[in-house]
Amino acid sequence: MKKNILLIGGSQGIGFETAKLLHNSHNVIVASRSKGKLDELEVTHHEFDVTKDDIADLDLPDKLDGLVYLPGTINLKPFKMMKPAIFEEDFQLNFMGLVKTTQALLKNLKNSDQASLVYYSTVAVQTGMPFHTSVAAAKGAIEGFARSLAAEYAPSFRVNVIAPSLTNTPLAEKLLGNEKKKEKMDERHPLKRVGEASDIAKITAFLLSEDSSWITGQVLGVDGGMSTLNVS
Repeated sequence: MKKNILLIGGSQGIGFETAKLLHNSHNVIVASRSKGKLDELEVTHHEFDVTKDDIADLDLPDKLDGLVYLPGTINLKPFKMMKPAIFEEDFQLNFMGLVKTTQALLKNLKNSDQASLVYYSTVAVQTGMPFHTSVAAAKGAIEGFARSLAAEYAPSFRVNVIAPSLTNTPLAEKLLGNEKKKEKMDERHPLKRVGEASDIAKITAFLLSEDSSWITGQVLGVDGGMSTLNVS
């Protein structure tokens, strides 16, 4: 049976790869600032900026079986160079946008037999890394929020978080902009490569599917072994 799956920010990177995996078998709706390459897929697109617009103003199905929140930031600088405004901006986009979106769509999600919500964190929440203070703080809030939400709304819907390591997406372009940089980042991972958008999309699709129907309140490290293995 086709499900109604809403991707917030799904026009490129992980979101686009997720839409590619799902659009043939489900009704995929993408709400994002740009359309990107979505014309290649059979999806519904709404122009939407989570920092400015209200998701309730969009023409969405009364029932949503899946919600994926994709907007994020990568501000990697020494803490002494991070002005409070950067922390506030990261928190607004990564966390408060997620909270506002989820709250506005509660009725739609509860109309499903058991909706699945998928959020994204970072390996840097579990594994302390230099220069990650802002993004780790914002993403750490997501992890705590997701566990509490999963407990509060079980069994009405499921909530899970994917915590990737560095993934080859437009957002990470500055870190992977040339072959030398990419080789250096590959070597940092036990599996000797950075992630690809398709790696994260496959886990996203799994968490949205019935195959994961007994999984909720979890933070899944999809990180090439970065968070748990030391092979140096």
